[in-house]
Amino acid sequence: MFNNKYGKLLTVILVVAIIAIIGLLVFIGIDWYKAYTTGAEQEDMMEQFNGYINNIQNQENTTNTELNTINNEETAIIPNIDENNINQNNQTSNEGSTNSQKPTYKGFNMIGSIRIPKTGLQSVILEESSPKAMEVSICRMYGPAINEVGNVVLIGHNFKNGTLFSDNKKLAVGDKIYLTDLNGKEVEYTIYKKYTTTVEDFDYAVRDTDGKREISLSTCTDDTKSRLIIWAKES
Repeated sequence: MFNNKYGKLLTVILVVAIIAIIGLLVFIGIDWYKAYTTGAEQEDMMEQFNGYINNIQNQENTTNTELNTINNEETAIIPNIDENNINQNNQTSNEGSTNSQKPTYKGFNMIGSIRIPKTGLQSVILEESSPKAMEVSICRMYGPAINEVGNVVLIGHNFKNGTLFSDNKKLAVGDKIYLTDLNGKEVEYTIYKKYTTTVEDFDYAVRDTDGKREISLSTCTDDTKSRLIIWAKES
């Protein structure tokens, strides 16, 4: 009688243990799949963004080469040509050569990219900061265009799996962050402040940068109860 009850108890414990193990394996599998798909999407987006930048730069180089050829020909024909007019024409042509149409991924506009050597992050920045956009990549939540004067606020999920802003907690004062805009210009920023704050706090976004270029990174803490904020300024 006792042995029968003891055997049933062991059976129940074994079944519970098996279910718990299966549940853990499913959780690990889902987390791994999420990290894999997010990483694959980031690589795909970066490839498209870099292709866009290369195309823009090639167009500008072609335009500059054509302008130089025209200017040289005009100089040969008209020795006293006004150099100021040439410079103005070059400037106008260069500005006009920039493609105003933003590259897109899954319907979201890409407006730049972010690179953080310390954590190995290399990600595209999306213009929209909706919940759906945040599932895809880093987003601009507030502020001017990438690498413009002011405070650009970038937000990203902490999936706790090494993707997006999951590893921001590893960053420290003095670490470098690099942003590339749609013209292909990369600007280096240096972290000078790191702290946690409440979900409701928005002071870090509307702060005055005194006419300088700065960025703020925002993500959830591991327990999702607070926000981890990082300030960085142009080096």
